[in-house]
Amino acid sequence: MSSSTTSPPSPQLVDECRGVLFVYSDGSIKRLSKPSFNVPVHDDGSVLWKDVLFDSVHDLHLRLYKPALATAKLPIFYYIHGGGFCIGSRTWPNCQNYCFRLASELQAVVIAPDYRLAPENRLPLAIEDGMRAVEWLQAEAVSEEGDDWLREVADFTKVFISGDSAGGNIAHHLALQLGVGSPRLAPVQIRGYVLLAPFFGGIVRSTSEADGSKQAFLNLDLIDRFWRLSIPIGETTDHPLVNPFGPHSLSMKTADLDPILVVAGGSDLLKDRAEDYTNRLKNWGKKIEYVEFDGQQHGFFTIDPNTQPANQLMQLIKRFVAQNSS
Repeated sequence: MSSSTTSPPSPQLVDECRGVLFVYSDGSIKRLSKPSFNVPVHDDGSVLWKDVLFDSVHDLHLRLYKPALATAKLPIFYYIHGGGFCIGSRTWPNCQNYCFRLASELQAVVIAPDYRLAPENRLPLAIEDGMRAVEWLQAEAVSEEGDDWLREVADFTKVFISGDSAGGNIAHHLALQLGVGSPRLAPVQIRGYVLLAPFFGGIVRSTSEADGSKQAFLNLDLIDRFWRLSIPIGETTDHPLVNPFGPHSLSMKTADLDPILVVAGGSDLLKDRAEDYTNRLKNWGKKIEYVEFDGQQHGFFTIDPNTQPANQLMQLIKRFVAQNSS
């Protein structure tokens, strides 16, 4: 009499995100170190950069950039990367190239922080990490042993926080938590926020989501996948971290907020939510502006940062920084 044993079935691929994140049926996760956007890095030496550890507990770094020939004190501009809360890094070449441009064009110190990614680290951890990256700047500002590389050129009273997609969602939550003038960060002072195609959601589809092209760079299937992997277990896309106007979200009607610039591409499935966000806050008396770039896809400014729309966006950001720095 013989007995035979059968090996357990191999785990099946359940979710995949842009060729770098793979989630399997047994709960295991595989991440590739390569970036989704493998483009050349354009480092011509005109902008200096270095990495700094800002959270030793979670091994989180940020990348600092400054113009090589800077002589005067410069504003500080945070750029929080996107990736649906699931992928992306300050080290990816598309992120690095855009930060080079921001530092050069804005004549600013640029800070690009990493944050913990889902599904291993679901929301709200990414937002907590965003706050920790800003609190790191405050610690630098008050420390007697701060980094001279940063301090010799940084104006801690002129800080702007921008975020791309998921990073825009993080920037929104920082704006709410810090309030106008960011008094808890003194002597650091936030002057404004730039939300670049912010990643918001909700159970009820917007028109641009429902009617958006399946071939879009960020299509509905990928939007749903990112939310499925990043929101707290058991929650829906009406969670307050996802939907600023959901049934359980705190009203922003009485919130005191610093100026906000919101940007979206005309072919971005997220554009309706960005425009609705702007209109609601404007109706409540907030200082907020919405600019839409006709025909442009999600992330158009980092996918190809040298196109005319990307150049126009850079000038728009430059104007926003200048207007809110005085």
